[in-house]
Parts: sequence; C-alpha cells; structure tokens
Amino acid sequence: MSASVADIAADLPLLPSKNRPLLLAAVMMVSMCQFFDATIANVALPHMRAALGASPESISWVLTSFIITTAIATPITGWLSDRIGSRELFIGSTVLFLASSAACGAATSLSAMVLFRAIQGVAAAFIGPLTQIIMFDISPPSKQAATMSGFGMLVMVAPISGPFIGAFLTDTLNWRWIYYVNLPIGIPALVLLWWLLPSRPIERRRLDRFGFATLALALAALQLLLDRGQHNDWWESGETWIEALVMACAAWMFFVHTRTTSRPLFSPRLVSAPNFLVGCGSMAVLGISNVALSAILPTMYQTVFNFPVVYSGLLMAPRGFGVIAMTIVTNRLMRTIDHRFLISIGYLTVSGSVWIMTTWAMDMDWHRIVLASFVQGMGLGLVFTPMNMLAFGSLPPDLRPDGASVLGLFRSIGGSIGISVIVTQLANNQQVSHAELAAHVTPMTDLAGATGGMLPAEAALPMLDGMIAKQAAMIAYLDDFKAIAVGMMVVALLPFLLKKPRRGEFDGVPHPAHGD
Repeated sequence: MSASVADIAADLPLLPSKNRPLLLAAVMMVSMCQFFDATIANVALPHMRAALGASPESISWVLTSFIITTAIATPITGWLSDRIGSRELFIGSTVLFLASSAACGAATSLSAMVLFRAIQGVAAAFIGPLTQIIMFDISPPSKQAATMSGFGMLVMVAPISGPFIGAFLTDTLNWRWIYYVNLPIGIPALVLLWWLLPSRPIERRRLDRFGFATLALALAALQLLLDRGQHNDWWESGETWIEALVMACAAWMFFVHTRTTSRPLFSPRLVSAPNFLVGCGSMAVLGISNVALSAILPTMYQTVFNFPVVYSGLLMAPRGFGVIAMTIVTNRLMRTIDHRFLISIGYLTVSGSVWIMTTWAMDMDWHRIVLASFVQGMGLGLVFTPMNMLAFGSLPPDLRPDGASVLGLFRSIGGSIGISVIVTQLANNQQVSHAELAAHVTPMTDLAGATGGMLPAEAALPMLDGMIAKQAAMIAYLDDFKAIAVGMMVVALLPFLLKKPRRGEFDGVPHPAHGD
C-alpha cells in the first residue's frame, strides 16, 4: 500500500498547470515558429535581395545576424529565467519574436531587415531552451519521455520543413509571408500562454558579466568565421585569421575565468554531470547530421536531379515522417531497452542510410531518395529522446535552465560547424572532380559527336562543360555522403560513455524514489 502511495506522490509535475495538453500545444506552436525561422529565409534570399536593393554578399547578413545574436543570447537564458521568472521570460520573448517578425516582413531596407532579424534572433535564443524547460517542468515523470519525444519531433522536423515552407510561401504569396506566417500561429499561442503558463520560483542570482562577455565574443567570432569562411576562401583571408584569434583568446579567457571565479555563468555542477557532458557532444553531432544534411540536400535535388523547388521540399518530407514514426516507437522501446543501445542503433541507422545515398546515380528515380530519407529519419528519431532523457532528464530541477541553454547552444554550434565543413568539402571536391573530368577533354575529342551531331564543335563546348560540372557535383555530393556515413559510424560508440540508467529511471512510468 505504501509503495502505491509513493508511486502516486512521485508522479507529480514540478509546475502544475490548469490544462497541460493545451499549454503544451501553445508552447510547441511558439517553438515551431522559432525553429522554422532558422532555415525558412534561405530560399527567399534572391527575392529579398531584389526588393531591398542589396548585393549578393550583403544579403547574407539577413541570415548571419540571426545566427550570431541567437548564439550570443542563448547562454544567459538560465540566468534570465531565474532572475525574472520563466513565465515572464517566455511570454516576453514570444511578444518580441512576433513583433520582430512583423517588422521583418514590413522592412524596406537591408539595414532595417538586418536589425529586425538580429532582434528576432535574441528572442529565438530564449524560446528554444525555455520550451524544453517548460515541457519538462509541467509534465509528471510518467509523461516526460513522451513530452520530450514531441519536442524531439519539433527539433528534427522543423529544419527539414523550413526551406520547403519558405519556397512555397515565396512562390504562392510573397517573400514577406515567410515572416508574417508567424503571426496567425503565434498570437493565439500567446493568449493561451498568458492564461495557462505557470512560472518557476524567482532566484536573484548575480550575472557573471565578464564570463558572459568573453563567451559571447567567442561565439560571435566563431559564427562569423563559419558563416563567412567559404566566401573569404578560409585561411587565405586575413579576416578568417582575425576571427579565429579572437575566438581562441575569448574562449581561453572564459574557461580560465570560469574555473577561478566563485560565481561562474554556468553552475559548476553541470561539469560534474558526465551524462550531461556526453549529451552536449551528442547534441552537437546531432546538429551536424540533421541540420547540415538539410542544408545541402535541397540544393542537390535542384542542381543535380533538376527537380523544381517545391518537389525538392517534398523529397525532404520522408525524413520528417521517419522521425515522427520512430519517435513514437522509441517511447515504448525505452521502457525495456537500455537507452544507450537505442542511441547507438540510431546513429548506425543514420550511417547506413547515408551510405545508401552513396549509391545514388543521376539517372535514378525518386523512389531511392524516399527510401534513404525515411530510414535516415528513423535513425534520428531513435537518437533524440533517449539522449535528451539521459542528458537533460538526469539534471536536478534547479539546473534545468542552465542545462537547456547549454544543450541548445551545442546543438546550434554543431549545426553551424556541420554546414560549414560539409559545404566547404563539397566545393573543394567539386573543383577537384571537375578538373579531373575536364582533363579527359583533349583536342582530339569529338565535341560535335558528344552532342549527337546536333551542334557544331564551338557550340558543343559550353554544353559539354555543363555536363562535366554536373557530374563533378554528383561526385562531390557522394564524397560528402561517404564522410558523413563513416563519421556517424564512429559516433555510434559515443553513447557507451554515458552512465547506465538505474532500473526504472526514465522508463516512462511512475516509480518510487530511488532508495525507498
């Protein structure tokens, strides 16, 4: 009888709410807008450049400003949540995000657009970690695994869907609707948040200003280096060296200061949590495998396979369906299978699906793309929830704000590094492959015969160069896929550095407190 009472007592949320399902829906609606805006603007840049009168180089600041301010603001999410309350911070961030979205849609100059995107990035920096905190806090232990699964679907599917939604809105309405679309989703959610959202207790802890300043400087320099490196030809540019030097110096100062100060920016107890540290590394890898692939695949579908923009977006959908299907299954598997095995199997599944992509050919149909994408989504769905439960769920409630902000920061940095490395390798491999293929074109080559005699030799040369360029691009993509597949196979060993969960821990059912 006492065991049953203990079970019931243990299955209570940290923050009770009047209507948990409705509140979860509102929180996820806001978070969905935030995750979409990280990638939704990519496809609309050419239209924005024409409307704002910007150059091809300067228009990239629409993306860069959002990325940098998000990275800078994310580390203080925990401090602000404790300082003013999680309710006030989340609602305030939502209002700021919606207002800046409307301002971005109405912008008439590049400077105004960059400013409003920077403000939007600050609001998005707080919304992401707070979503995870709120969803965990308002859910009883028996519901936390399922709740994190819903959050995982959002994190995995939103970057995949963003480019497609952006392309659809741009083609059917106007590029400004990639920002206006947040309003009909976010305003009803804001009303529900005002009515239902509870708040964590306020703790007037002091901000480590020097630690925040050095970390913000390091993150800003890193994001600038990654975002502009390819354009600046990497280490051939003095700007890249300056950004790398600033990043290294600021990061060193932050780590030394954190080890010596009595009140660092993040609680020292985070460092003493091995599952959390390994989880941070795994989140960075997850960012690489999910966000980076989402960035290059639509371009491949359009340039190599000649699919229209909308079709390219639809071909990304099977990954999302795979994530959703396997996340639902994972909730049940977590009750009987060691979380670490699930994570490892997930990474191996991602590796296998990417290896399938190395067999793609230019003359194949869309069925093989759908198969590989769906299997890849299944692998990603196996990873996120058990990893999040082992890393974030093992933290005591008072460390969740700092823990969520750090996990979100690592996921964001991993995605930025992944995009930068993969795109750079893609460009380099394409140049090498083009040179190797072009070397086979000699003065003895029958150029007219290469086009079936339809064009004279002089006109056939540009067409032949285009064919070589497309073949070189295909080879470069396949080389990238091989590198990613091998990397994911190696990462599959990472979960076994995690501490094995105790019996009954994170199993998705209520249980007595350990030691009872």
